[in-house]
Amino acid sequence: MNRFLRDSYWHLLCHRTELPESGDYLRLQWLGEDVVVANDQGDLIVFDNVCPHRGARFFSNDSGNGPVSCPYHGWTFRGGELHIPCRHKFREQELNGLHIGSLNLAWCGDFLFASVKPLTSLESQLAGMFDRLAAISMDIYGRHDWNAYTYNCDWKIAIENGLDSLHTPFVHTNSLGRLHLSDPVNYYEAANSLACFEIADPQMLRRLKTVGKLFQLSEQFQGYMSMFIFPFTMLTSTFGYSYSLQHFFPAKESGQTGFYSRLLKGVLRPGLDAAALQHFFDSTAQVNRTVFEEDHAVCRQIDFSRYDWRDLSRLSEDEEKIAHFRRSLQALAPN
Repeated sequence: MNRFLRDSYWHLLCHRTELPESGDYLRLQWLGEDVVVANDQGDLIVFDNVCPHRGARFFSNDSGNGPVSCPYHGWTFRGGELHIPCRHKFREQELNGLHIGSLNLAWCGDFLFASVKPLTSLESQLAGMFDRLAAISMDIYGRHDWNAYTYNCDWKIAIENGLDSLHTPFVHTNSLGRLHLSDPVNYYEAANSLACFEIADPQMLRRLKTVGKLFQLSEQFQGYMSMFIFPFTMLTSTFGYSYSLQHFFPAKESGQTGFYSRLLKGVLRPGLDAAALQHFFDSTAQVNRTVFEEDHAVCRQIDFSRYDWRDLSRLSEDEEKIAHFRRSLQALAPN
């Protein structure tokens, strides 16, 4: 199922403003294979991280700036074309049609999605979430933080933890729990879901509203929201001042998850010096990192031999998003 989900669905890989300069790139890993997003002279491209010559990786770092150039023999992709040193030494018929392993691309506003072989259009997959996600993308400008490591649990357990609001006061007492979130209002579109929470702590609410004068936002929910984009991605935000884009990709090794998170910054009011909010975004990034570490700690305590994504029993009304996720998986693998 993991490979089917990876290859057949669209995946939100990045925001346009994360890669503003030619040569900017980021690298993600799913099922032991790399996928790279790169700025190729102004165009964003997505490809597997393998040179078509002898299989060497183009990039070994998670992100940076550099040419799509193989360190082994210098084969380079630039300007939409593959450039091969000493081309005259190869048999031309063997080079005809040779290309990097590009993925299919689709945009939702300024969010870039990619898929190996999509079953449907991006609009169909996102259903009623498409317009809202596109609007959110217009309120984002740039990346502030990058965080990646391995979760020692199955990816489905990690996703269900992200969908679970019931654990927040127990696991995140001094981090996310400080917001004193209300019970969520949940929305469902196809296999995707959205949870919106009010912030019940009055002091925290006043502080957050005060910060609002520094931003220029059009799609703002004045609370905490968590959007799940089936099958591997979550997007969370408090007041829209920043967005945490999270991936929970199945790893090659059973029982492990490739976790990636980026803090994407909200659009500031014109004329405001971005440095003025450096501390705010630093603090937000640190809180997010703490929350993810707390999530990882509790996820790896779950006995996978007792976990059954087909089981819909013992789920409370606060865990209805988990039931929705499990039903979505069951619809793909009814037996």
